[in-house]
Amino acid sequence: MTNDKITSATIKEMKNQGEKIVALTAWDFASAKTVESAGVEIVLVGDSLSMTIRGDSNTLKITLKDMIYHTRMVSKACVKALVVADMPFMSCQVSPEQATTNAGRFLKEGDAQAVKIEGGVKMADTVEKVTDSGIPVMGHIGFQPQTTALSQGYKVQGRTADGAIRLIE
Repeated sequence: MTNDKITSATIKEMKNQGEKIVALTAWDFASAKTVESAGVEIVLVGDSLSMTIRGDSNTLKITLKDMIYHTRMVSKACVKALVVADMPFMSCQVSPEQATTNAGRFLKEGDAQAVKIEGGVKMADTVEKVTDSGIPVMGHIGFQPQTTALSQGYKVQGRTADGAIRLIE
C-alpha cells in the first residue's frame, strides 16, 4: 500500500495489475484504526453492524442515519484506506434518483469515498445513475443478506453451475 490515500482509481489500477486487494469491515473508530494499521486497502462500513453491534436479528433494521453515523466514525480513523459505506436496505431500491441522493449523503455527511450497492444485475440502472453523478460504487459477489433474509434464508450460494453464474451476474 502506498503512503497516499487509496481511491477507487487506485483499487481499479491494482485490480488491472493483478495485485491483491485486502478489504475488511469496521463499524467504529477503534475497529477502523485497527484494520487500517494492518495495511488494508479498503475498509467497508457494513450493514452487518445491525447484527454484530446492535444485536438485531438481520441487517434490515439498520437505517440510513445509523449507517452515516458509523461511516463518519470509521472515516475519521482511516487516513489511507478507502472507506466504502454499505447502503442499507431500502436506501437504494426505491429508485435510482433516491439511491443517488442517499449515496451522496454518505460522501457528504459520512465522509465515505465510495458506496456498496447490493443486488447484482437488477441494480444496474441504479449503479449507472449513482456513478454518473460522480460517486464510486463497489460491489461484491456472493452473500446478499438484504434479500436473502427475506426470501431463502442464510445459506451457501453458488453450489451449482447456474448458482455460480447468478453470483457473477
